[in-house]
Amino acid sequence: MRQRLLNGLLAAALGAAALLAPPAHAAPAGHHPPERGCDPLAPAECLLPFPNDWYTRPDPGTDTGRRVDFGPAELPRPVTGQPVDPAAWNRSDGFSPGSALIAQVPGLDLAETGAAPLTGIGRSLDRDAPVVLLDTTTGERWPYWAEPDSNATDPARRALLIHPARSLHDGHHYAVALRRLKDAAGRTIPAAAPFAAVAGRRLPAHDPLRARQDRLRPALAALRRAGVTTQDLHLAWDFTVASTRSLTGDLFTIRDDAFRRLGNRSPGFAVTQVTDFTAGQDARIAREVTGEITVPGYLALPGGPPGSVLHRDRDGVPRRLPLSTQLATFRCEIPRSAFRTPSHPSLYGHGLLGSRSEVGAGNVKDMAAEHDFTFCATDWIGMAKEDIPVVLGALADPNLFPAVPERSEQGMLNALFLGRALIHPEGLVTDPAFRTTDGRPLVDTRHGLAYDGNSQGGILGGALVAASPDIRRGVLGVTAMNYGLLLNRSADFAPFQQVLDLAYPDKLRQQLVLQLFQMVWDRGETNAYANHLTDHHQVLMHIAYGDHQVANAAAEVEARTIGARLLSPALADGRSPDTVPYWGIRRIGPGQLPYRGSAMTVWDSGTPTPPLTNTPPAGPDYGHDPHEDPRNSPAARQQKATFLTTGRVINVCGTAPCTATPTS
Repeated sequence: MRQRLLNGLLAAALGAAALLAPPAHAAPAGHHPPERGCDPLAPAECLLPFPNDWYTRPDPGTDTGRRVDFGPAELPRPVTGQPVDPAAWNRSDGFSPGSALIAQVPGLDLAETGAAPLTGIGRSLDRDAPVVLLDTTTGERWPYWAEPDSNATDPARRALLIHPARSLHDGHHYAVALRRLKDAAGRTIPAAAPFAAVAGRRLPAHDPLRARQDRLRPALAALRRAGVTTQDLHLAWDFTVASTRSLTGDLFTIRDDAFRRLGNRSPGFAVTQVTDFTAGQDARIAREVTGEITVPGYLALPGGPPGSVLHRDRDGVPRRLPLSTQLATFRCEIPRSAFRTPSHPSLYGHGLLGSRSEVGAGNVKDMAAEHDFTFCATDWIGMAKEDIPVVLGALADPNLFPAVPERSEQGMLNALFLGRALIHPEGLVTDPAFRTTDGRPLVDTRHGLAYDGNSQGGILGGALVAASPDIRRGVLGVTAMNYGLLLNRSADFAPFQQVLDLAYPDKLRQQLVLQLFQMVWDRGETNAYANHLTDHHQVLMHIAYGDHQVANAAAEVEARTIGARLLSPALADGRSPDTVPYWGIRRIGPGQLPYRGSAMTVWDSGTPTPPLTNTPPAGPDYGHDPHEDPRNSPAARQQKATFLTTGRVINVCGTAPCTATPTS
């Protein structure tokens, strides 16, 4: 049904982009239009190579000392010709910690070159690796994999994509070197003339490339110290990753302000409907409760409808829209077991562009009934069903895109307030809907709040867990992070891809647009929060091997970044195509169980290995989509429940890898 809905909206996407008013952005104080234009190192396409400090300027007021400084002429325009307002991007003091590095090398053959592929990430750290990613802040070589854009049909416009194998450090500076690149015949591809000039002898002061040479000299010096000489270079550049405050500041600002206003009180709420079920009607759930939570509104339009962005002051800091409130509709499922023993309170995060009604899915009811959980959910506005027209329109006009993550941040605040009301002694448990007929509470508010989300609920859920003052532990089901990495690899993206193809027919430009989106999307999904997610929280990741919708490669990046350990054995021998399966992810040995930390469990339903390219598992060769299998496994639910209630990761699969029965 979702596919029909999306396809039905597809034809209207460009029209939606024209009708939805572009959001008004407050430019940072002191902002001035950039004057330097496109990077002369890569004249074929503006913004290449990407990300790139050529498109930043010094700013002593930021944590990195720099600020992104795109001009409207530098950002790719859609076919409508509408210029893109760079204000949302220029609030950042660096680039995404998960950004793909993009270059264009016509004739490049990565296999002949010997670049590290997805199946051999360890090769990226070889001393003679043809691609070097260097953290100049620490001098550390960084792991990655390199791949061509397999979606490109014109070899002359095919992007080289270099993906960090774990998120780059917040606020650090990086240098990139491409050296000894080969074509299919094994011939070395010469550097483009501008880079050859910049990397060579000192240019005269009047030379038009002298300024670029001066900007690049520190990065080349750092590469030389790391053993990368200029003689073999095809291309080199540098960039700065955004600071933690820049990445997380919007969400944490509205969270802190909202909870300061709340104080020690429970959020206001109203129960709107209570439905009691007989055992014959529902053997698992005894009562369903719906209602509304009152939340301070930080979106620029009253009531925060789809398409809203955050209300900001003149310095670009999010502020509450005066007197604005957001009514967050919720739904709770109370199991029969809660009428015997008060249940564990948990938030539930719904899937892609869905709604709170997913909390009534069979697998969620099973988890509630088997392990005595009351699950409550609210729509994840920004990425909910009602936001579909905006999401489609944003792909056709990037001016609309900031509404997606910024409304998602209000959606996270809505969930945080629902969670507080669920565990506050003067919150939901004071209402008869959450008590037995003799007045006993149906929810145990004494031991904190849990989180369980699947798919989108896992991708955005890491940010929610990181921001929550109440959640101790979270399960991120069939999860990953970084939509800029995920979208090309997801079967779900097909209808959205059609809109992107209409707006940006050129595949090279598409890759740039996806990474530009990610810079803003970071603020509303786990990618921005991963480097510090497990500083104060425990996370259990459940992964479906061969998942058609959420790429395993992106899940492994997340596990490396947050330090999640892998329950072993993860897969049967020979199942993984990797030289070293789950490279860079530490194992949980049998002697370490039960494990008290963050972890990842892989569930194998027998689905074929996903593509090793940036393409989705589409067609009969990839068999059954296992995306919903882990949550439908009783063993997986047992592992989740034990983790959420005790913080212990247990092995529910014995000495064999974990398997799940395929579900239709």
